Amino acid sequence: MTNRPVNLVAADRPLTVEPLQNAYDYRLINSQTQQPLTVKQLAIQLQDQDIVFVGELHGNHASHLLEMQLMTEMHILHPRQILSMEMFNRDQQSILNRYLDSEIGEAFLINEAPTWSNYTGSYRPLIEFAKQNFIPVIAANAPADIVRCIGRQGSAYLNKLLPRERLLIASKPLTDQPEYRLRYMDFLADARKLTAEHKENSYLAQLTRDNTMAESIYQAWLDNPHAQILHLNGQFHSEYSLGTVSALKSLNSKLKVAVISPVLVENAVQPSYSVEDLKKGDVIYLLQNQPEQYLDSRYKQQARKKLFSQAEKALCR
Repeated sequence: MTNRPVNLVAADRPLTVEPLQNAYDYRLINSQTQQPLTVKQLAIQLQDQDIVFVGELHGNHASHLLEMQLMTEMHILHPRQILSMEMFNRDQQSILNRYLDSEIGEAFLINEAPTWSNYTGSYRPLIEFAKQNFIPVIAANAPADIVRCIGRQGSAYLNKLLPRERLLIASKPLTDQPEYRLRYMDFLADARKLTAEHKENSYLAQLTRDNTMAESIYQAWLDNPHAQILHLNGQFHSEYSLGTVSALKSLNSKLKVAVISPVLVENAVQPSYSVEDLKKGDVIYLLQNQPEQYLDSRYKQQARKKLFSQAEKALCR
């Protein structure tokens, strides 16, 4: 489905759909036809795809509800399924496998992997569905410690990795994507004030994630060429078919890949999207934003300072 042309008939006005009824509600739109879709209809459209990317807004349960419902419908049509996740790193694969094989309990998985803090509310249903249906789950991402240190020291940190650590990231972790670089630098400009060196290192860390996830997905496909892979990641890693998607296609341009991307709406009663939004994926889904976390700027600064100070305690070689 990737790279199909977008119908520009309604380019001069916002396009509206039915209201979003609650915080977990979403609306699926086919980007080529601009027609609304049900999850079942989407699963049918995806039957022939090798890999399906769902970009999510981390912690937004409309994203997580869509992921679970889509995984279920896709499995009905294509039982040979593999789940691939940004939310687990390659160095956590053995613990994840032990949980799927019922060798350890959920508390062990959560504490010792460790999982993301929102695991129980966001990803537990997916893992439990995989466990119940004997679906392999790929811990696709690069280890957090390695990514963090590349973000601090840049490409020089790769020379400090032990041989066993080097296997935990892509063989070519820093393969560049010019268009993606521009988008990432624009993102950094809006998000934080960083030096040019820090921006470059942050981008290299991002590339390490993308290239590692792409390689993990591709290896899973090589090992199971008749399976359908559902990969979940944050929206930036896959929208506009850049990031992990572009890295995957560079490994095999013949793969059939579909991208599903979120679009936040300002008005849940009259949710709308633009033609530009349609370019983000083969299918987009409209959802509401989460409640504003911080209204008190002082409290926001305190919270961020605490977060960054914890990260700074982690040492690099």
